Amino acid sequence: MSGSRLSRRTFQRLAAGTALAAPFVRGAHAAGKISIGFWDHWVPGANKATTDLCNEWAAKEKVEVQIDYITSQGNKNRLTIAAEAQARAGHDIMAMPSWEPHDKAKLMEPLDDLMEPLIKANGAVNPTVEYLGKADGHWLVVPATAGSQIKGPCSRIDLLKEHAGVDIQALYPAGSPPKADAWTMDAYLKAAQACHKAGFPFGVGVGGTPDSVDTAGAIFSAFGAVLVDAKGNITVKSDTVRQALDYYKQLMAVLPPDVPAWDDASNNKWLISGKGAAIMNPPSAWAVAKRDAPKIAEQLWTHGAPIGPKGRFAPFVPYFWGVWNFGRNKSAAKSLLLHLSQASAAEKMVAASGGYDLPAFEKLTLFKTWVEEGPPKGTLYHYPNPYNHQVLSMAGAPAPPKIAVQIYTQAIMTKMAVRHFQGEAMEKTLAWAASELEGFMRT
Repeated sequence: MSGSRLSRRTFQRLAAGTALAAPFVRGAHAAGKISIGFWDHWVPGANKATTDLCNEWAAKEKVEVQIDYITSQGNKNRLTIAAEAQARAGHDIMAMPSWEPHDKAKLMEPLDDLMEPLIKANGAVNPTVEYLGKADGHWLVVPATAGSQIKGPCSRIDLLKEHAGVDIQALYPAGSPPKADAWTMDAYLKAAQACHKAGFPFGVGVGGTPDSVDTAGAIFSAFGAVLVDAKGNITVKSDTVRQALDYYKQLMAVLPPDVPAWDDASNNKWLISGKGAAIMNPPSAWAVAKRDAPKIAEQLWTHGAPIGPKGRFAPFVPYFWGVWNFGRNKSAAKSLLLHLSQASAAEKMVAASGGYDLPAFEKLTLFKTWVEEGPPKGTLYHYPNPYNHQVLSMAGAPAPPKIAVQIYTQAIMTKMAVRHFQGEAMEKTLAWAASELEGFMRT
């Protein structure tokens, strides 16, 4: 497409509803070409919605757009990010998994000029997005709708009611705020014990892959258990960590015996097989059940996490869109990200993903997809945390991100839980973890 100047008036039109004056485009040329590396979505058809939005913007701005969808299988997306960072060349915009923005902070174009008006229009972002998306008080990236997810509980309505006496739909009614004060960590454990006794154990992984680690992060946070604090001090030898490990020991006693070896597909398969009463996962397991095991899908309800002594925490795993500071067309890149971050664009992505994708802004949690999806109708209503009744957390936080990412990728919390469950003395487990954490400080 032929090029044209991206005027101040054009940017104000793009930002309608955000009251953005877009001072950063003053005198800049946004025409020409722009290249984008997006995450290759798991959900069939979801990529098309993103492509359509990009083409919509390109037609208005007379910019040629090249899109590459890069799979996360085999970490190809992370390898691509690393290669472009080393070469100082590549795409103008890159979709980045949770920990990448901080790792590449020195190479990111600051995006405060986007985030300030977006927050004003769409509401505040959750604490995990700020923790991972900002450095030294500046926004490195903007939160992406595509790929962001909560890994909260998804439970069998019938099995919880029959075997544990828990009416999960009453605790989390579709269309209404949660009535879940009684949904505590103790109540969750008792339900797990009852369902195990009935032959339908909860399927909570305790392996080394992200689903298991994310769950562990939320459980540890519910007890206030922090391995390394925000200042970088090792705090693993604490009573709160001991409490979290003791809880895990009780929970693991009623989980399938092979959960330490589970990967990210295991909990999905467990639920869809009909053997399990509950898992921790985004709605992908329900979506597959709707296709392959519809009778099971009709009994699935996505809902909030149980509350612990220090609060109610749900694992939130965000994706981000970033602009390289060595990019060839940074002004156009910012303009496109503004377009993709509008409420109307986010709603199209949510619909195309069947409710899997999550905008990070508090005002974008009541799209009709989550209200209407089924069966059963309303099963995803509480998935986006519409009433902010739980804290969206990240395993490894609040440690400085360069340390937290190692806690996460090395699965320190789940390894501690397994060691303690298998009979290792508590203080020996804590000493092992402290030694590992000290090693992270030196890297």
